[in-house]
Amino acid sequence: MMRDELLIRPVEPGDAEAVVNIFNPIIESGLYTVFDTPFTVEQEREYILRFPARGVFHVAVRRADQRIVGFQSLEPFATYTRAFDHVGVIGTYVDLSLRRQGVAARLFEAGFEAAKLKGYEKLFTYVRGDNPAALDTYLKQGFQIVGRAIRQARINGGYVDEIMIEKFL
Repeated sequence: MMRDELLIRPVEPGDAEAVVNIFNPIIESGLYTVFDTPFTVEQEREYILRFPARGVFHVAVRRADQRIVGFQSLEPFATYTRAFDHVGVIGTYVDLSLRRQGVAARLFEAGFEAAKLKGYEKLFTYVRGDNPAALDTYLKQGFQIVGRAIRQARINGGYVDEIMIEKFL
């Protein structure tokens, strides 16, 4: 997708249905995330309404039809101590039919800039060990592998490792 074909903007409560319409097929596939239970529109709306003030939650909107085609959320790593205030946890999701078309790259670009403005110095996340496409996407954005959690998630009766990655802003 060409750069000017997408608008990246902050999420709004009215985007909840579009977000779950992207997220739930990803969850239901059982292949790309450790989330294992689909979300309702109301659950997502509440999540958006209660999203932390220091968080960054963007949607990618295709200009041609105003359809939300991806989203990225970034939240504080922990709230129980200020020692982690400079670290955010990031998650990036793109409509399954539009993967590998530059949507994630645009979300990262906007997300990194917004994260810096909110005082983040480092981003951290986990990627399923059996999801090389996602790992490749993050590595192309400057993330580095810092570890592997063996048998970290139990999905459909089997175990999946998670790759721990980080990026300094």
